Amino acid sequence: MVTSPTAVHLGAPPQLGGRRWVALVVICMAALLLSVDLTVLQLAIPSLIKDLHPTSSQTLWIADVYGLTLSGLLVTMGSFGDRIGRKKLLLAGSFSFAAASVLCAYADSPGWLIFGRALLGVAGATVYPTTLSIIRNIFTDPKERTTAVGIWAAMISGGMAIGPVIGGPLLNNFWWGSVFLINVPIMVLLFSVAVVVVPESRSPLPGRIDPVSVVLSIVGIVGIVYAIQESVHDGFTDKRVLAAAVIGVVALLVFGLKQVRMEHPLIDVKLFRNMAFSGAVAANTFALFAFIGTTLLLSQYFQLVHQWSPLKSGLAMLPPAGAAILIAPVIGMLVPKIGRAKLSCFGLAVGAGAMVFYSTLEVETSYGIVIIPIILQGIGAVSTFTVTSDTIVNSAPKERSGAAAALATTAAELGGALGMAVLGTILNNRYQHTLTLPEGTPASIAAAANDSLGGALEATAAAPGQLASAIVDAADDAFMRGLHSAVLLNVVILGAVAIAALITLRHAPASYPEDYEEEFPGLSEYLAHHPEEAAALNVSGAVKGADGTTAVPAPTAHRTDVRTDADTQRGS
Repeated sequence: MVTSPTAVHLGAPPQLGGRRWVALVVICMAALLLSVDLTVLQLAIPSLIKDLHPTSSQTLWIADVYGLTLSGLLVTMGSFGDRIGRKKLLLAGSFSFAAASVLCAYADSPGWLIFGRALLGVAGATVYPTTLSIIRNIFTDPKERTTAVGIWAAMISGGMAIGPVIGGPLLNNFWWGSVFLINVPIMVLLFSVAVVVVPESRSPLPGRIDPVSVVLSIVGIVGIVYAIQESVHDGFTDKRVLAAAVIGVVALLVFGLKQVRMEHPLIDVKLFRNMAFSGAVAANTFALFAFIGTTLLLSQYFQLVHQWSPLKSGLAMLPPAGAAILIAPVIGMLVPKIGRAKLSCFGLAVGAGAMVFYSTLEVETSYGIVIIPIILQGIGAVSTFTVTSDTIVNSAPKERSGAAAALATTAAELGGALGMAVLGTILNNRYQHTLTLPEGTPASIAAAANDSLGGALEATAAAPGQLASAIVDAADDAFMRGLHSAVLLNVVILGAVAIAALITLRHAPASYPEDYEEEFPGLSEYLAHHPEEAAALNVSGAVKGADGTTAVPAPTAHRTDVRTDADTQRGS
């Protein structure tokens, strides 16, 4: 029996019941939409160029500014959520995302569209880490939480594949702004439901936000992401790319040194002393490097080599999204049985196997064969991301779950951006160095063909049939050599990361229990049988009682307030 705990102040309602699953649906809707928005614009670029007439520089900013602002603000917004309330930030972000989407849809100049896309990134940064940290706080059962994180990870992975599928029909029937307007009803629905079903939670001892740390984190991450993105066009040795990379690295180093000395850091860099945490972040980053970079290469393979439409290419990439959604709950159930180290190693190894399979593809390989590694990649991705994301948010204290979730999503953004830049560069360089054009190729066509496969296809449109066919065949062969080189690099990376994950995650618990259950074994039972006291508590978390009901534990800062009968008898 446990004596009555004294009054404490925390942050979430004690009982959620089935509402937590409704909340998960809402959270996953938000995560899916943010992921879709990363790719849905790709199909709309030609249409908006005809309408708004942006310069080449403006076109790049229209495409890139969303990802830049999103990645740059993830750390800041994750920490804001811990301090001001995660539900508040989710609601503010969903409302702002809908408003910014309307601004983008009806932008009448490149400048306004760039501004709108930047606002979309800011709003997305408030929602993205908040979704994962809310999952950490509302799913108190470790097995349920891992399953919920797996479903969330599947939505993130699937959204990027769904983007072109959604954008294609819209652009066939409406103007380019329609790809933004689809965000509005979804975010309005999300806002309306979240007000009712998503509980509020925050850190009980938040501390203040340090403006210098905010600036350093933004400058550091934006500098690195910008350098990665621009390296695709200008190469890694370009002065602007090098300057941005140096500024970004220096800013992040200063940021890290500053966080170590702060009482209430924006990001607790000491978390990296935890081998499981560091291993999960590294696996998350390099897995997304391989998987997102390869998805970009496959999109080019379908559109340029097979000459499929963007919509058909998008449909071809749906199977991994479907596989991810179906397998995510299974992965959640397997974590306690197999363990995090083995399961993450399995996911990375399956991904590496998919890359080996990609290295055998040829120009004439049928889709029935290509679909095999695509599905393997989907299984490997969700297996890895479920384990790594769950490990990252559970390795941090619950009151810092927003900051931990921001680290997970920032690692994902950096990994994906780096993968697209590096793998794209490898493919292009290999293409240019191995292309052998037939004799008699006109200089103008040769110049275009030597630039890229897309350039070869455009340049040969007016060439004689036999010569055009020979040039395209040579360009296709060179493209496939580039693709093979890029995916073989992924084999090496994923293999190395799989071994590292097996080592770093081997001591991570298969299931992360609630801290309060272990310290106060009688507290759950007491609160479960005293609902009036459980309801009086205001905390950011809950524990299950003996009869299956959900009760609320005391926070770390107030644990000394909770006294058991045994403590009383000992005179404590």
